[in-house]
Amino acid sequence: MSETLEAYKIGFIGLGTMGWPMAGHLGNAGADLTVWNRSEAPMRRAAERGMAVAADPAAVAEAAGDGAICLNLTHTDVVAGIVDRIMSALVPGVTVIDFGTTGYAETLDFARAVEACGGRWIDAPVSGGQVGAEAGNLTIMAGGEKAAFEKVLPILEAVGGKVTHMGGQGAGQVTKLANQLIVAQTIDAVAQALRMAELAGVDAGLVREALRGGFAESRILELHGDRMVRRDFAPGGRSELQLKDVRLMSELAERVGLQSSTLENSRALWEHFVHGLGHGDLDHSGLFKLYEQA
Repeated sequence: MSETLEAYKIGFIGLGTMGWPMAGHLGNAGADLTVWNRSEAPMRRAAERGMAVAADPAAVAEAAGDGAICLNLTHTDVVAGIVDRIMSALVPGVTVIDFGTTGYAETLDFARAVEACGGRWIDAPVSGGQVGAEAGNLTIMAGGEKAAFEKVLPILEAVGGKVTHMGGQGAGQVTKLANQLIVAQTIDAVAQALRMAELAGVDAGLVREALRGGFAESRILELHGDRMVRRDFAPGGRSELQLKDVRLMSELAERVGLQSSTLENSRALWEHFVHGLGHGDLDHSGLFKLYEQA
């Protein structure tokens, strides 16, 4: 984690489950920080903490100047709306950092629009969930110009434990979607395995412990497997957002010509879980309920 950001002017838009702790780390590192959120409650909390709160996204861009504007938003269309609102206030030299999982094609469009104003766009989606955001050790996969990446690297290191420059524009999003493809299908595999054990009369908690350390070991088995055993599906990473990512994976797969029956099946499962069963607000480990209810 970076020790000081006192020379940095940073705007931060999106103070949700992930954005709030990330903004906090930037403030704690000494950044000249200005924040904004679509709903009022997080902005009140930010003001109580002593953060500068802007009236709207354009005011965030004005405060950031030629520094950095960080976006932590849930959906591509929300990012598009925010980009539209900050465009008139962008200053040449500014770097916009998108920490969310955003569509690949749209990322290229956003980058071109910001570059036309003299700025730079870094797609820097993160992995590690709420736990990683609070600890400041997220895994960050960044795409964009090397010089722009190096300029904002101290900002990325203030919220991330592992930061990798993946290549040109959009490479970060491609990497994150690869990550999410593994996550979505591994959650499904762990859910099936633990439910199969239960149905066979074997303690699923013991199965999880026995498998850890072997070839089946993963963060999904460690963290989400524990949630499945305890039936604790309070949202950390909401299933609705997992489905959003699976849809983005499908779009990218079609764009690059990847044909995958497992990806198609994964999308069908998540569509049914979120929309058919109405479990979009559950944590994505809640996919276990699909097999429990069946």
